[in-house]
Amino acid sequence: MDTDITNSAALTNAAAPLTLALIVASDREGRFAPVIADWMRSRLDEREDFAVTVVDLAEVDLPTALSHHPSPAVRAELAKVSPALAAADAFVVLTPEYNHSFPAALKNLIDWHFTEWQAKPVGFVSYGGISGGLRAVEQLRQIFAEVHAVTVRDSVSFHSAWSLFDEDGRHKDPAGAEGAAKVLLDQLAWWALALKEAKSTRPYAA
Repeated sequence: MDTDITNSAALTNAAAPLTLALIVASDREGRFAPVIADWMRSRLDEREDFAVTVVDLAEVDLPTALSHHPSPAVRAELAKVSPALAAADAFVVLTPEYNHSFPAALKNLIDWHFTEWQAKPVGFVSYGGISGGLRAVEQLRQIFAEVHAVTVRDSVSFHSAWSLFDEDGRHKDPAGAEGAAKVLLDQLAWWALALKEAKSTRPYAA
């Protein structure tokens, strides 16, 4: 483990917690996402450096037709997510892989916002079949770069995810995944603190 990342996490623990939005990207009927989300939330609950808000896209109905002047109904849907995104110091995007890509609901969420993503770090937790959702993550890295977000290098991926958890949602062999989650969150904390401090000194030049 990089000692700079570890030391940064320790400094963050001593200060006010960083606000983290955990974005659950799947809105498919019968989705497996809640199992992965519960597992990731349990990892986050063990840390004192993050205060977590969950943004579940199955609970949001944003239209695909973007507008600079959304209707009252659309503004009501945006109110469910936009304040949480704006307040976040960092994001963890939890995504499955659909047909070599990520869910349309996630792209829609990204496209409805812009300044909410700027100069903030994004980490990824993915799941799927043999690829573990990594193809979805690689595409998301390009998209988040376009909205001026910073994606952290390491991620957590679950290959053949449905076989890894028991009927109660417990990971059958958690050591590797827990180690990967720690690396991801340590990097996310470093970037979140660094970017937050930088923005407090000077505005981000978008």
